Amino acid sequence: MTQALSKDADWLYRRLGWKIRDGALLEVALTHRSAAGTHNERLEFLGDAVLSFLVAEWLYRSFPQADEGDLTRFRASLVNGETLADIGEYLALGERLRLGSGELRSGGFRRRSILADAFEAVLGAVYMDGGIEAARAAIEPLLAQRLQELEQHPVTKDPKTQLQEYLQGKGLPLPVYTVDVISGEAHEQFFTVSCTLGTGDHVCEGTGSSRRRAEQVAASKLLKILTDKGEL
Repeated sequence: MTQALSKDADWLYRRLGWKIRDGALLEVALTHRSAAGTHNERLEFLGDAVLSFLVAEWLYRSFPQADEGDLTRFRASLVNGETLADIGEYLALGERLRLGSGELRSGGFRRRSILADAFEAVLGAVYMDGGIEAARAAIEPLLAQRLQELEQHPVTKDPKTQLQEYLQGKGLPLPVYTVDVISGEAHEQFFTVSCTLGTGDHVCEGTGSSRRRAEQVAASKLLKILTDKGEL
């Protein structure tokens, strides 16, 4: 094993507790598609599926009274881009990633989407190298505190879901979300979205670093209007 691969293996053991046997597999997991050679997108795909399964199983055992909708919402709160990027930062993945020159110049080693994807790729490598139990042992300590917080403060439905269920309950048309403005560079865009009730009574605008976030902000504003008017 080369010195670089040996350092990566040592890092993986210190951070995730897994002593990898196939160092080349870890090298692929830490290689972004902007770099030359085989990159980590296939392992990212696999790691995403492994993570989703392990979290689903964990929640199933932890919340025996929760229904399918609750479990889906809980999983979304644990397995999302923000959480995975936080984990990527905690693991100092940016220091180990192999990036192309363009990504290096633009600060790709700090980009949260790249860190989130790289973490999934590393988890995919751990799974391929050691199986599901190795992946489970790696992920559970990273999410343990978040799961504990979830047990103490269960996640409520997000604003878009609340608004949709309210309108469906009233037999009203669903809201329409429209992207009005997209600004910023390709790697750091900012979205402005309007949310219009199907009845045309209200229009609210939301902004955020992703289309989904902007839609949630707009839906939240509409919910507040309905609440203030005593309609909700």
